[in-house]
Formats: sequence, C-alpha cells, structure tokens
Amino acid sequence: MTDHGQIPTPAGPFDMISAGDPGSPPVLLLHGFPQSAMEWEHQVAVLGHAGRHAVAYDQRGYSPGVRPDDVLDYRMEELVGDVLAVTDALGWSEFDLVGHDWGAAVAWNVAASFPERVRTLTALSVPHPGALGAAIREDEDQHLRSRYMQAFQDRSVEKRMLADGAEALRRVFEWRIPESSVDEYVSRMREPGALTAALNWYRAMRHNPVPDVVPVPTLFAWGTEDAAVGSTAALGCEKWVTGPYRLEMVQDVSHWLPEEAPDLVTGLILDHTR
Repeated sequence: MTDHGQIPTPAGPFDMISAGDPGSPPVLLLHGFPQSAMEWEHQVAVLGHAGRHAVAYDQRGYSPGVRPDDVLDYRMEELVGDVLAVTDALGWSEFDLVGHDWGAAVAWNVAASFPERVRTLTALSVPHPGALGAAIREDEDQHLRSRYMQAFQDRSVEKRMLADGAEALRRVFEWRIPESSVDEYVSRMREPGALTAALNWYRAMRHNPVPDVVPVPTLFAWGTEDAAVGSTAALGCEKWVTGPYRLEMVQDVSHWLPEEAPDLVTGLILDHTR
C-alpha cells in the first residue's frame, strides 16, 4: 500500500506517493514520459515494506500545482532544482536516487552535479546523456531510434497524440504495460495543459548542457528490447561513471522496465541500495 500526498516547495506543491517510516533510509524515484509517480507504485510499496522511506512524485508539468507555461521552465536546471527542493522539504540531506526514462536523465544530472546528496544512483532505460548523445551522433541505429525526440517538439504533436481516443499516445507504450495503467496515463495527459507541459521537456532539450561524469555508485539497467535506446548507448554509459558501476542487461524486456518487470526492478533497487 502507498500513501498519497503533496510536497510543498517554492515552485508549488508536487503530488506524491510514499511508503515506509519517514525515519528509514530514504529513496527517491523519478518517473518518465508520459507517465507519473504511479509507474513506481509497486516499487514504492515494496521498498516501504522492506524498511525504506520511498517517495515518488509527479514531476514538473505532471503535478497540476507545478505546471508553468514557458518552455524554458522545463530546462534541466529547473528539473534538478525540483529534486533538491523536494528532498529539502522531506528533510533528506542524502538519499538513494532512482530514475526511469526522463526521470533517469534528471537523476544522472543530479548525481553529477550534487554527488554529496546522492548515496547511490539507479538509472533505468536511459543512459548518461553524454553516452546517449555520442551514440546519436556516431551510431546510425541510435540516430534512427531517437528521431522521435525531434517529432515530439513539433507544435502540432499534442493534437495528433490525443486524436482518435489518444491512439498515438497509447502506442508509445508498445502494448507492454497493463491497459489499465495506460488508461490512467492517458487520462492524466488529457488534463488541461498536461501533455503540452510533458512535451515541453523535449522542447527545452537544446538548453540542457551535458552533465559531468558521475562519481557515486551507479547501477544502469537496460532492456534488450528497448526501442528507444540501443546497445551502443547502453554500453557507452560506463565511460561516464567514475564511481563503482554495474550494467544490468535485462533480456526480452522493453523500455518500460518498472512496469514490465516490476519484481526484477524492485530487486535490483533493493540490492543496489542496501
């Protein structure tokens, strides 16, 4: 079971789910596009039961209370600032950090820029931005896989994604996660301004510098059936970590690791953060 609540910050209140004793070792989990903290519901509940204080929050644009209009408000520096504001509000000076998809990109940046705050990093599906960027430039396969990022910046994409019962948005999930979860995500993206806010993360990408190397203990997990991230980017991630590093290649699983392989992912997190 998870608890629902809000975390007040100077930017506004972030919706969150949590489990576990607030005095227990803290774990923060960051979701990706086009999801919400709900993607971590299984992990948060199990982590809480296992003696951790696990918190996942709806990030900027996904929380109605923090949904600014300006694309520049979705730059990486703002997203990283949200992590620091949320953990400050929770009273966490140090924490284990977990991220998937865009949440992984934010987590890489937090761990690179504020390693004194991050005890361990667990990144799922998306490697260090430096590794991904190099693969896009140097590997034709990854260049083709990443073309959707440019398409997502088009100003007409919201209308196309939500047309015909949000068929295009539903296809993003590749029929890999429960239909009930997809329905919930689609419902959230139909809220006024929600899909535009989520896509503004992509529109602000050109303003995001490549983060430094990561010095904290790092686990990167990648599904071999990931349609968005190929093996070149996954294998190149190691070059961007100076701390203890582990690559977990999950066979026959796609980009949607936390929900497609929930028990496996939870086990990896528990093992890496013990």
